[in-house]
Amino acid sequence: MTSKVDEALGYEQARDELIEVVRRLEAGGTTLEESLALWERGEELAKVCRRWLDGARARLDAALAAEEEAAPEGE
Repeated sequence: MTSKVDEALGYEQARDELIEVVRRLEAGGTTLEESLALWERGEELAKVCRRWLDGARARLDAALAAEEEAAPEGE
């Protein structure tokens, strides 16, 4: 479940933190427990990013649909 803090994260913030999580996992040197915690955090951050991207796609689709409706027929 996503926390209220995660819900307030902007796309860029979540993406940047996710990049850092991946970097730390790839670097290794963490305990199993730390690795699991990083993985779980990464999953939550990925969900935040996906919500932002889905919202952006919906806004773009709505804008394109409105533009098509406003265009006179034959154009």
